[in-house]
Amino acid sequence: MLALLHTSPVHVPVFDALRDQDHPGTRLRHLVHEELLARAVAEGPESVAPAVAAILAGAAAEGARAVLCTCSTIGAVAEAGAAGAGIPVLRLDRPMAARAARARRVVVVAALGSTLGPTEALIREECAGRRAGIRTVLVEGAWELFLAGDRDGYLTAVAAAVDGVDDADVIVLAQASMAGATALTTTAVPVLTSPGPGLRAAVRASAHGR
Repeated sequence: MLALLHTSPVHVPVFDALRDQDHPGTRLRHLVHEELLARAVAEGPESVAPAVAAILAGAAAEGARAVLCTCSTIGAVAEAGAAGAGIPVLRLDRPMAARAARARRVVVVAALGSTLGPTEALIREECAGRRAGIRTVLVEGAWELFLAGDRDGYLTAVAAAVDGVDDADVIVLAQASMAGATALTTTAVPVLTSPGPGLRAAVRASAHGR
Protein backbone atom coordinates (compact mmCIF):
# COMPACT_ATOMS: atom_id res chain seq x y z
CA MET A 1 0.00 0.00 0.00
CA LEU A 2 1.12 3.52 -0.83
CA ALA A 3 -0.11 6.29 1.48
CA LEU A 4 -0.56 9.84 0.18
CA LEU A 5 -0.44 12.78 2.57
CA HIS A 6 -2.59 15.65 1.28
CA THR A 7 -3.45 19.06 2.66
CA SER A 8 -6.55 19.38 0.46
CA PRO A 9 -9.24 16.82 -0.44
CA VAL A 10 -9.22 18.00 -4.07
CA HIS A 11 -6.13 15.87 -4.68
CA VAL A 12 -7.83 12.56 -3.90
CA PRO A 13 -9.67 12.10 -7.23
CA VAL A 14 -6.69 13.46 -9.17
CA PHE A 15 -4.34 10.80 -7.83
CA ASP A 16 -6.94 8.07 -8.05
CA ALA A 17 -7.31 8.90 -11.75
CA LEU A 18 -3.54 8.90 -12.25
CA ARG A 19 -3.32 5.54 -10.49
CA ASP A 20 -6.04 4.07 -12.69
CA GLN A 21 -4.36 5.41 -15.82
CA ASP A 22 -0.71 4.63 -15.13
CA HIS A 23 -0.51 2.24 -12.17
CA PRO A 24 -3.60 0.00 -12.17
CA GLY A 25 -3.78 -2.31 -9.22
CA THR A 26 -1.76 -0.05 -6.91
CA ARG A 27 -3.41 0.38 -3.51
CA LEU A 28 -3.57 4.01 -2.40
CA ARG A 29 -4.56 5.30 1.01
CA HIS A 30 -5.34 9.01 1.16
CA LEU A 31 -4.53 10.89 4.37
CA VAL A 32 -6.08 14.37 4.20
CA HIS A 33 -4.94 16.90 6.82
CA GLU A 34 -5.95 20.41 5.79
CA GLU A 35 -4.85 21.86 9.11
CA LEU A 36 -1.20 21.18 8.31
CA LEU A 37 -1.07 23.70 5.47
CA ALA A 38 -2.93 26.37 7.44
CA ARG A 39 -0.48 26.05 10.31
CA ALA A 40 2.57 25.86 8.04
CA VAL A 41 1.52 29.08 6.30
CA ALA A 42 0.88 30.85 9.60
CA GLU A 43 3.85 29.57 11.63
CA GLY A 44 6.32 28.10 9.15
CA PRO A 45 6.69 24.54 7.83
CA GLU A 46 8.80 23.34 10.77
CA SER A 47 5.87 24.01 13.09
CA VAL A 48 4.06 20.97 11.70
CA ALA A 49 7.00 18.57 12.01
CA PRO A 50 5.68 16.73 15.13
CA ALA A 51 2.22 16.31 13.60
CA VAL A 52 3.68 15.08 10.31
CA ALA A 53 5.93 12.62 12.16
CA ALA A 54 2.90 11.18 13.95
CA ILE A 55 0.99 10.83 10.67
CA LEU A 56 3.92 9.06 9.02
CA ALA A 57 4.32 6.68 11.95
CA GLY A 58 0.62 5.91 11.83
CA ALA A 59 0.75 5.19 8.11
CA ALA A 60 3.68 2.82 8.60
CA ALA A 61 1.89 1.05 11.46
CA GLU A 62 -1.14 0.53 9.24
CA GLY A 63 0.92 -1.17 6.54
CA ALA A 64 2.03 1.58 4.18
CA ARG A 65 5.22 0.66 2.34
CA ALA A 66 5.90 4.31 1.43
CA VAL A 67 4.31 7.75 1.87
CA LEU A 68 4.04 10.44 -0.78
CA CYS A 69 3.54 14.02 0.45
CA THR A 70 1.64 15.99 -2.19
CA CYS A 71 1.96 19.40 -0.48
CA SER A 72 4.93 21.45 -1.66
CA THR A 73 4.91 23.69 1.41
CA ILE A 74 5.50 20.84 3.87
CA GLY A 75 7.31 18.47 1.50
CA ALA A 76 10.73 18.96 3.04
CA VAL A 77 9.36 18.37 6.55
CA ALA A 78 7.70 15.14 5.43
CA GLU A 79 10.81 13.94 3.62
CA ALA A 80 12.89 14.58 6.74
CA GLY A 81 10.57 12.31 8.72
CA ALA A 82 11.46 9.19 6.74
CA ALA A 83 14.02 7.94 9.26
CA GLY A 84 11.56 8.08 12.11
CA ALA A 85 8.82 6.42 10.09
CA GLY A 86 11.04 3.56 8.96
CA ILE A 87 9.63 3.64 5.40
CA PRO A 88 10.41 5.75 2.33
CA VAL A 89 8.79 9.21 2.46
CA LEU A 90 8.84 11.14 -0.80
CA ARG A 91 7.90 14.67 -1.71
CA LEU A 92 5.81 14.91 -4.85
CA ASP A 93 7.79 17.70 -6.45
CA ARG A 94 11.30 16.22 -6.30
CA PRO A 95 11.22 14.45 -9.70
CA MET A 96 9.87 17.64 -11.28
CA ALA A 97 12.62 19.68 -9.60
CA ALA A 98 15.27 17.28 -10.85
CA ARG A 99 14.05 17.79 -14.41
CA ALA A 100 13.93 21.58 -13.96
CA ALA A 101 17.46 21.65 -12.55
CA ARG A 102 18.84 20.67 -15.93
CA ALA A 103 17.68 23.98 -17.43
CA ARG A 104 19.60 27.25 -17.37
CA ARG A 105 16.64 29.57 -16.80
CA VAL A 106 13.85 28.32 -14.56
CA VAL A 107 10.67 30.18 -13.65
CA VAL A 108 8.67 28.82 -10.70
CA VAL A 109 4.97 29.72 -10.73
CA ALA A 110 2.87 29.33 -7.58
CA ALA A 111 -0.51 30.43 -6.31
CA LEU A 112 0.53 30.31 -2.65
CA GLY A 113 3.51 32.33 -1.48
CA SER A 114 4.63 29.77 1.10
CA THR A 115 5.33 27.33 -1.74
CA LEU A 116 7.86 29.49 -3.58
CA GLY A 117 10.73 29.23 -1.09
CA PRO A 118 10.62 25.46 -0.63
CA THR A 119 10.30 24.85 -4.38
CA GLU A 120 13.20 27.13 -5.27
CA ALA A 121 15.34 25.54 -2.54
CA LEU A 122 14.54 22.06 -3.86
CA ILE A 123 15.50 22.98 -7.42
CA ARG A 124 18.78 24.50 -6.21
CA GLU A 125 19.45 21.31 -4.24
CA GLU A 126 18.86 19.25 -7.37
CA CYS A 127 21.22 21.52 -9.33
CA ALA A 128 24.08 19.95 -7.31
CA GLY A 129 26.46 22.83 -7.90
CA ARG A 130 25.35 23.66 -11.43
CA ARG A 131 24.48 27.31 -11.96
CA ALA A 132 20.88 28.07 -12.81
CA GLY A 133 18.88 31.25 -12.83
CA ILE A 134 15.64 30.75 -10.91
CA ARG A 135 12.88 33.35 -10.87
CA THR A 136 9.60 33.03 -8.99
CA VAL A 137 6.13 34.25 -9.95
CA LEU A 138 3.21 34.46 -7.53
CA VAL A 139 -0.19 34.39 -9.25
CA GLU A 140 -2.02 37.09 -7.30
CA GLY A 141 -5.58 36.21 -6.37
CA ALA A 142 -5.38 32.64 -7.63
CA TRP A 143 -5.29 30.99 -4.22
CA GLU A 144 -8.44 32.80 -3.18
CA LEU A 145 -10.16 31.31 -6.23
CA PHE A 146 -8.92 27.86 -5.24
CA LEU A 147 -10.20 28.24 -1.67
CA ALA A 148 -13.56 29.43 -3.00
CA GLY A 149 -13.88 26.26 -5.08
CA ASP A 150 -13.59 28.10 -8.40
CA ARG A 151 -11.36 25.55 -10.11
CA ASP A 152 -11.89 26.94 -13.61
CA GLY A 153 -11.05 30.47 -12.51
CA TYR A 154 -8.03 29.21 -10.61
CA LEU A 155 -6.59 27.29 -13.53
CA THR A 156 -7.33 30.13 -15.95
CA ALA A 157 -5.41 32.56 -13.73
CA VAL A 158 -2.48 30.17 -13.49
CA ALA A 159 -2.44 29.61 -17.26
CA ALA A 160 -2.46 33.35 -17.90
CA ALA A 161 0.54 33.78 -15.60
CA VAL A 162 2.38 30.94 -17.35
CA ASP A 163 1.71 32.45 -20.78
CA GLY A 164 3.11 35.74 -19.51
CA VAL A 165 6.55 34.20 -18.92
CA ASP A 166 8.94 34.91 -21.78
CA ASP A 167 12.37 34.54 -20.18
CA ALA A 168 12.55 30.86 -19.27
CA ASP A 169 13.85 27.59 -20.64
CA VAL A 170 11.39 25.74 -18.42
CA ILE A 171 8.41 26.72 -16.27
CA VAL A 172 7.64 24.86 -13.04
CA LEU A 173 4.11 24.70 -11.62
CA ALA A 174 4.96 24.52 -7.95
CA GLN A 175 1.67 23.09 -6.64
CA ALA A 176 -0.03 19.84 -7.60
CA SER A 177 -3.36 21.65 -7.86
CA MET A 178 -2.00 23.73 -10.75
CA ALA A 179 -1.37 20.80 -13.10
CA GLY A 180 -4.65 21.20 -14.97
CA ALA A 181 -3.57 24.63 -16.18
CA THR A 182 -1.27 23.03 -18.76
CA ALA A 183 -4.32 22.28 -20.92
CA LEU A 184 -5.06 26.02 -21.10
CA THR A 185 -1.60 27.40 -21.85
CA THR A 186 -0.31 28.44 -25.27
CA THR A 187 3.37 28.97 -24.41
CA ALA A 188 6.07 27.14 -26.34
CA VAL A 189 8.17 26.88 -23.17
CA PRO A 190 8.05 23.42 -21.52
CA VAL A 191 5.76 23.48 -18.47
CA LEU A 192 6.54 20.93 -15.75
CA THR A 193 4.00 19.55 -13.28
CA SER A 194 4.47 17.28 -10.29
CA PRO A 195 1.63 14.72 -10.00
CA GLY A 196 2.61 12.23 -12.72
CA PRO A 197 6.38 12.02 -12.07
CA GLY A 198 5.91 12.17 -8.31
CA LEU A 199 3.39 9.34 -8.18
CA ARG A 200 5.55 7.24 -10.48
CA ALA A 201 8.53 7.61 -8.14
CA ALA A 202 6.41 6.79 -5.10
CA VAL A 203 4.95 3.66 -6.69
CA ARG A 204 8.50 2.46 -7.40
CA ALA A 205 9.52 3.20 -3.81
CA SER A 206 6.53 1.35 -2.37
CA ALA A 207 7.36 -1.68 -4.48
CA HIS A 208 10.74 -1.87 -2.78
CA GLY A 209 9.59 -0.82 0.69
CA ARG A 210 9.49 -3.02 3.70
